[in-house]
Amino acid sequence: MAERPYITIVSGLPRSGTSLMMQMIHAGGVPAVTDEIRTPDTDNPRGYYEFEKVKQIKSDKSWLPGARGHVVKMVHLLLLDLPADHQYRVVFMRRNLEEVLKSQSVMLERQGKKGAALPPATLMKMYQDQIDKVLRWMGERPNFKFIEVNYNQLVRDPHAAAASLAAFLGEGGSSMDIEKMVAAVDPSL
Repeated sequence: MAERPYITIVSGLPRSGTSLMMQMIHAGGVPAVTDEIRTPDTDNPRGYYEFEKVKQIKSDKSWLPGARGHVVKMVHLLLLDLPADHQYRVVFMRRNLEEVLKSQSVMLERQGKKGAALPPATLMKMYQDQIDKVLRWMGERPNFKFIEVNYNQLVRDPHAAAASLAAFLGEGGSSMDIEKMVAAVDPSL
């Protein structure tokens, strides 16, 4: 299999399906950059697929060259800190904002933490504005290609989503195992 000449990034809002997407892409044959510091729990029984250094992207970009040919998860706003000297393929997860807020609230409650003090309508507008800004920003950069994936459609029809992802990430003759990608989707989660 040919190495992908870019860094694959799974991004989106927290609780938008980014961990599921990481599982799919990894199952399909793309090595994942993770550190397993955040372990599986009730909210993500298959794990979070996170890499702590991602959070310091403003001050530490040293890990980026090693991520070429791999997939890494990054919250949406951190995309704005990626340097122009790398090529990126971003899989941007979209999910109904009311569902995102509900999922965030349930997770925070389980962890005994308080959520944002903002009303849901304010939070949804803020999130939508952030998403619009990030998508517009990526669209203006020649080193970024991105695809938007709707979480609900993915769960309803994982085969179509896997085929679309395989085509998007298949540059340079790199193929993906679509059946393993589909098998990574568990609608009960």
